[in-house]
Amino acid sequence: MKSIVYNMGYFLKEAKTLFKIDLTSNILSILSIGLIFFILALVISGWDIMSFIVETVEREAEINVYYKEGLSDTEISKLLEDIRSVEGVGDVKIVDEEESYLRMKDILGDEAHILELFEENPFSPFIEVQINIAESDVILSKLKQVENIEYIRDNKRVLDRLNDIVSVIEFVGILVVVAVGISTLMVVSHIIRQGIYNNRDQINTLKLLGAPQPFIDFPFILEGFFLTLIGGLIASILLFVLLNYGYGQVELAIPFIPLPAADSLIRSIVTFTLVTSAILGIIGSLLGVAKQGEGFRG
Repeated sequence: MKSIVYNMGYFLKEAKTLFKIDLTSNILSILSIGLIFFILALVISGWDIMSFIVETVEREAEINVYYKEGLSDTEISKLLEDIRSVEGVGDVKIVDEEESYLRMKDILGDEAHILELFEENPFSPFIEVQINIAESDVILSKLKQVENIEYIRDNKRVLDRLNDIVSVIEFVGILVVVAVGISTLMVVSHIIRQGIYNNRDQINTLKLLGAPQPFIDFPFILEGFFLTLIGGLIASILLFVLLNYGYGQVELAIPFIPLPAADSLIRSIVTFTLVTSAILGIIGSLLGVAKQGEGFRG
């Protein structure tokens, strides 16, 4: 270990030389690795975003309860109390016709002028009920037995679909992680083996001079490490640009969709990408030098 630290300047110089010997191939490899890690970062980002959306929607799950027309204030108050008494029900409030109209106007955005075609407000008042999504089936069953409730609109189908999407993204994410790992290891180990072959005369000279195997191998380890790390850095820059632009577009188009904080998402994905690229670079390099001798085992 002391020998490695003491000779680090030499190792870095040799790694730089190795990179220059096959410059075009190494640059293309970096770009390929960068693209591979960019795809990985996109999938992981989509995974995190969808999981956050589902968790937020579940945490703030609401159902809309429509009651019979013509109920008196006393009957409506009793209905509210009956709903609140159901276990698993949280906040309960009435949304009148005007508020319902304004909500739809906000959702439609630029298309809100369609509502002006109606001579009268087409929306009915309803009761907005927050519920524990884990107990939604039981809660809905009990609410249907409450007097004066005409119709209940829940978002369970939407949540089920979102969960299905998350499951698919998780499956795809696992496949992508495995594919990225295997492809990166293959690319790096091939580059290292090729570098060792191209420098076989110098390596034989070092062996004749009594250089230990780790001393010979370490520049190649550094080369693979820097190849994947630079590729990971390129992927991180692309992800940073894309997410910053994409977040702005999504917030303008569908502002009611809950999204995780862009800064924390980018920070976590970039950290994951750089750490993963560095680890795969080291492992790939070790596989490459292992094919040529005992490597660090010597």
